[in-house]
Amino acid sequence: MDQRTIRSGIEVSADNLSYSSEPFPHLALPAFLSPAAADQVLAWLQTDAPWRLRVESFYEQYEFSLISEDDSPASGELAGEKMVAAVRKLICEHFAVSGGLSLVDVSAHKLTSGQTIRIHNDWIGGEETHRFLIQLNDGWSIGQGGLLMLFASKAPDDVCSIIEPTHGSAFAFEISDHSFHAVSTIKSGERFTLVYTFCDRG
Repeated sequence: MDQRTIRSGIEVSADNLSYSSEPFPHLALPAFLSPAAADQVLAWLQTDAPWRLRVESFYEQYEFSLISEDDSPASGELAGEKMVAAVRKLICEHFAVSGGLSLVDVSAHKLTSGQTIRIHNDWIGGEETHRFLIQLNDGWSIGQGGLLMLFASKAPDDVCSIIEPTHGSAFAFEISDHSFHAVSTIKSGERFTLVYTFCDRG
């Protein structure tokens, strides 16, 4: 990829989408980005992205905001109106949205060997209501860890579903005080995710 530009443009698809309300409302798309687009975004994240380490009580990861911390063409396209509109449309079609869905941030996350995200719910009192994740992990295997786990409560043994971070796939969910989830420890490699966060202003 030349000069951090997504040359072919971002191609998205909602084919084979699956929705569930258990243990909290969420949807999964096995192939949201085209293979070419996913490969180009991953190449940028692996080489030119401005990562910074963040350490919190329940996780440690590398991250940055595509809106406030990077002005590259790649960030401009991934956080641009066309891409955001596609994500917003999917959320509005499949979740209970009572008002206008405003973009809060678009960020990138990277987990490396030994890092994990423990059980949490993302709830901060309604300031963020929906999250949309795009996975960029070419050739990822279950043995590498990094599995997204959904829980019916904050108890570790109350796991209900496990989602693999398949390259180009997407996952969206409604944030609430019971949207408990976690990411299992990375055993090897680097796990990349784009995160689109919205707030229902209704």
